Amino acid sequence: MKESQAIPLVDDVDTLTRLKTAFVAGIWATLASISIGFLFKVWLAQWVAKDDLALFNSVIDIVSLSLILMTGFRSSMVVTYSQTHNDHDIINIFRFSLIVMVLITWGVILPYIKHELHINVGYFEMVGVIFGMGLKIYFTNLIAMYRLYDVSNKVTWIEPTSNVITFVCCYYVFHFTALASLFYSVMVSSLVVAHFMYWKRRKQIATKPLTTVQLDPNMRNYVRKSFTASLEAGASILMIYAAVLLTITHFSLDELGDFQVVVRPIFTYMTMLFVFPIYRFVLPELSQSVRKGEHAQIRAIRRWVYRLAIIVSVIFFLVMLLGGKDIIGFIFPAQYKGAEIVLFHFSIFFIFMMLNAYQLAYIKAHGKFTLSLMIRLSGIVTLVVSYYLLALFTANVVAIIVALGFGYMMMFILSTIAEQQILRDYRRQGVAVD
Repeated sequence: MKESQAIPLVDDVDTLTRLKTAFVAGIWATLASISIGFLFKVWLAQWVAKDDLALFNSVIDIVSLSLILMTGFRSSMVVTYSQTHNDHDIINIFRFSLIVMVLITWGVILPYIKHELHINVGYFEMVGVIFGMGLKIYFTNLIAMYRLYDVSNKVTWIEPTSNVITFVCCYYVFHFTALASLFYSVMVSSLVVAHFMYWKRRKQIATKPLTTVQLDPNMRNYVRKSFTASLEAGASILMIYAAVLLTITHFSLDELGDFQVVVRPIFTYMTMLFVFPIYRFVLPELSQSVRKGEHAQIRAIRRWVYRLAIIVSVIFFLVMLLGGKDIIGFIFPAQYKGAEIVLFHFSIFFIFMMLNAYQLAYIKAHGKFTLSLMIRLSGIVTLVVSYYLLALFTANVVAIIVALGFGYMMMFILSTIAEQQILRDYRRQGVAVD
């Protein structure tokens, strides 16, 4: 099939309608994924040795962190493809970069896990996990670049489902140990979703051959944007880990437990449900609208995202205000009751996470990836500075979540200023953007 097929397949529907449909479907798919994953973890915790679970999660975290930087390519691939439609060179640059990162993970991270951390995991399982996760990231980025939202949403729940099925087969049918079954389940589920994305994409867009690339100015700019976006992906992770490190450094294990067991999972789930979809669905549509000069569509998308952010944030705030204590008391043991006040303060600032995600998507849609990175770094600096200022007045762990909220608030302020500057530039050019 010809590559030109990719565009008509998604452009024959109104942009905002397509976005709303994909976004809502993404929320339901994410809810299904979260439910399956959470119940699976609860079930495993009932009978799998705690040491085995800790070992498994530690290894997966280390491998994930080494490969997750490649997800930074996703936004630059989306933006560059919307501008150039040169998927041949875009994909091949990403292929070579991913191959290098997988080899680094294999040659550096794997020996570090085996010999420095002395984690006793088989080489075959480790290599399989690295290979499977690498393929999953590769096809996930391609699906995002081609705006195949239906495929993306199906993958969201197919992966945890195949993970559970594979674990059950490995443990009960092939009689592997629980630890080995866990690693095989990650390996196989990654390969399953990669295979699924490959065939779904191939039905619509032909596979591009692995060849040398032409580094014209557009592609050199794409490489720079990809590197910057990868740094930003690392910065977004660092912001959360900064909050964890501050908790470890300045507070007790009891307060750390509140953060890790209650606050961080809910933070993660809310982000998966309402923040990540902005990057998955809104950014590609904004990129297309910017390329076509469809500023009326951009205004419509902005209004819709802002309304959604206000509705979600108000509901989250009211739930935590009126029922947070009862909900946490019902789900978690009594020793985690201290997390209620922390989550309440998180609900106050959640709106800035959603709005900032839109602002950064708008900035990236205009190719300003370095500016987006600078704004992200400002959030980390604001988090750290705010915490130490708040610590002068209070010794409560709430200071960390408030400082985190200030970090997102600062990012929102700076990204709003950047958005207004872009609009002023349009007006100076005589473009009607209001």
